[in-house]
Amino acid sequence: MKRYSFILILAGLLVLTARKIFAGDPSGIHTYSDSIQGLKFSVNFAWTLLSAFLVFNMQAGFTFLGAGFVQKRNTLNYLSMSFISFCVGAIIFWIFGFALMFGGSKLAPGLSSGSQFIGYSGFLLLGESYDVSTSVLWMFQIMFAATACAIVTGAVAERFKFHAYVIYSVFLCGVLYPVFGHWMWGKGWLEMLPFGVGARDFAGSGVVHGMGGLIAFIAAWMLGPRFGKYNPDGSSNVIHGHNMAYIVIGTLTLIFGWFGFNAGSTLAVTELRVSIIAVNTFLSAAAGAITLLYFSYAKTKKSDIIMTCNGALAGCVAITASGAYVPHWAAVVIGIVASLITRSSLYFIESKLKIDDPVGAISVHGANGLWGLLSVGIFSDGTYGGVKGLIVGSCSQLLSQFIACVTLIAWCFATGFILFYLMKRFFGLRVPVNIERSGIDVYEHGTSCYPGI
Repeated sequence: MKRYSFILILAGLLVLTARKIFAGDPSGIHTYSDSIQGLKFSVNFAWTLLSAFLVFNMQAGFTFLGAGFVQKRNTLNYLSMSFISFCVGAIIFWIFGFALMFGGSKLAPGLSSGSQFIGYSGFLLLGESYDVSTSVLWMFQIMFAATACAIVTGAVAERFKFHAYVIYSVFLCGVLYPVFGHWMWGKGWLEMLPFGVGARDFAGSGVVHGMGGLIAFIAAWMLGPRFGKYNPDGSSNVIHGHNMAYIVIGTLTLIFGWFGFNAGSTLAVTELRVSIIAVNTFLSAAAGAITLLYFSYAKTKKSDIIMTCNGALAGCVAITASGAYVPHWAAVVIGIVASLITRSSLYFIESKLKIDDPVGAISVHGANGLWGLLSVGIFSDGTYGGVKGLIVGSCSQLLSQFIACVTLIAWCFATGFILFYLMKRFFGLRVPVNIERSGIDVYEHGTSCYPGI
């Protein structure tokens, strides 16, 4: 009884506090006007929401893609983890992740307080942050946080405990992702570096994909390979996924959502650079797909659709940081290099490091998240945001990008190791081996994805 009384008192204090410091514009009355400027604001407002909805659709892409790569008996488990990640992420990001990430950025009302290392305003979207402008920014940004969370799912598939995954989702969306995101996007110290214009990551090659891919590296390493993946002599076995159609559908869905991911990051459709960004995204994806298709064909004399899909996604990941800053020809080069990095990384991760990553998340997202950050300092032509790379004779921007890469690696490896080590020690990360061999679906969820089959 005392516990419930305490909760009611706390809730009452939150309501009273919210009313007392209320200064936002939750109805939009004071934000909108009938002027040309008001119409421009409304169009950009709608564009940002539409882009957020497109990025949300990427969750369906990740779900299809990963489900196609796993075995039939573990499909429902993968689907469940994909679904719960954005649900948990939404609540945690609303409570405190968004405030830690954007407090002090002054990008919207209620985000005025923060330092170069952490934000501390905008919690629960209360007070001044109870505003239409802040809410639309939150809606767009939660989709990015959920994407970072979903990337890890594929690397730990077929052996990770479901509720351990839920706990991981809380920490990634609440601490790991927001803190680094603040450094890059919330007027943090990386964004304010004195080299070039400071570190730049336009739509999240590093913040989102690099973060997800590098955390996936630590998770898969600490979790260990799936049963039967490696032989006693160290050679690896191919564990085939159960549905190739899902992989292709998932890839196409992801590319479609990526237009909202990259072009939507302008937060303004009246900023006509959106067309350059959209074209760069498409060109990089296409170049990556074609490169890996024929690279694989040269080695096997077979047209490998899985590698083709991975090449397309690698191109998307790599162009995400630089899509606003580079010319079209550079987007093609970035996509080609990204696909080759993916191929080399897949071999190194599986054959040399003996890390089992069923969907290739570490290589596609982690390795190319870093490549995407560096490409900003190489190919930016100075036509947008004052970002100038090596192709126009400036070396300083590349230094900022390199510092961002090193920081991202250090942050992900340190925090990821601590997180998964503590989880492994206190309640374990993976299901029992007999369950893994028979299938996780019934054990974790009470039914299979394909009952009766």
